Amino acid sequence: MNESPQRILVRGVNWLGDAVMTTPALLRLREKFPAAHIALLTPAKLADLWQNHPALDEVIAFPTGEGLLAVAAKLRAAKFDLALVLPNSPRSALEVFLARIPQRLGHARPWRNWFLTTAVPLRAEAVTMRKRTLTEIQRLIASPTPNSQLPTPNRAAHQIHEYLHLAAALGAEAAPLAPQLAVTPEEVAAVKQKFGLQKISGPVFGLNPGAEYGPAKRLPAEKFIAAAREIQQRTGCAWLIFGGKGDVELAGQIDSALRTPHSALKNLAGQTTLRELMALLKLCRVVLTNDTGPMHVAAALGVPVVVPFGSTSPELTGPVFSANAKILQTDAACAPCFLRECPVDFRCMTGISVDAVVKAILEVGGAAGK
Repeated sequence: MNESPQRILVRGVNWLGDAVMTTPALLRLREKFPAAHIALLTPAKLADLWQNHPALDEVIAFPTGEGLLAVAAKLRAAKFDLALVLPNSPRSALEVFLARIPQRLGHARPWRNWFLTTAVPLRAEAVTMRKRTLTEIQRLIASPTPNSQLPTPNRAAHQIHEYLHLAAALGAEAAPLAPQLAVTPEEVAAVKQKFGLQKISGPVFGLNPGAEYGPAKRLPAEKFIAAAREIQQRTGCAWLIFGGKGDVELAGQIDSALRTPHSALKNLAGQTTLRELMALLKLCRVVLTNDTGPMHVAAALGVPVVVPFGSTSPELTGPVFSANAKILQTDAACAPCFLRECPVDFRCMTGISVDAVVKAILEVGGAAGK
């Protein structure tokens, strides 16, 4: 293998939260090859995420629906000499094979190893997120394991390590870093102007009540509302409500419940670009958010986050490498189940008290007692 590649292509992943979790591997790759030209191939919907990122020299975007041959031809013309394939899909490996990139490295998977020159075995610590069956959930609820007997969470299982493992196969350092993204002061000033936030004098807090994966990842709206109302009374803060186009109805429900003649509140759900979302998150002293893409973005921007976890596992995908993250969980024996919808009584989320949420926000937001 060429130990000093001059032009490196990284085939990026396809989802926002996963993309943020690849940033430590990109930073380690830059450390290993400081003089190389490093380009990232990414779906167009995520291209703006990578503006000003210190690990990259170039971003190559492909729109939804662009054919395999068209992507390969674009890459072939760029004459890369090494490709690092982060997704595990057959298509991602086939893209760099058809682009005739001489060295092609990615995780070993059936149906695609032939397209790689180096198929990297999975780490021994790798964990598959398997969905629990209803029978398993009912058995766990019927005979829960006492907390004292639960296994110690294993941070070595985190998804970040899977991407670092690939970079390490090229000689990069495998030690984890906190995910890192960047926005400029000019971008922050621009969103304040666009969304009329210049006159806010108190602290700005964020609410991100949605989760694209499904309702099992969402703290109930009434708990968002109760916690936000209490925090607003105690701190005099302004709340920014975030969400995508699919979260407009939920955000509107929370907006209506919180809005008073004197409240400082801005519902931004469905109104922002990705870069605007990043700049608005950067404005926040703390963000109360479900386990979803904007959670990863906020944490990677250095914004404190409070995250209730239920159906998913913080040990695998949570903001555990960020200094100012507070994770809230119950002792529900059936969690994590990795299901989109709860088939029983949603105890993993309903068991998280409003008091616990309020306490966590005040702690990580540095606003206790204000």
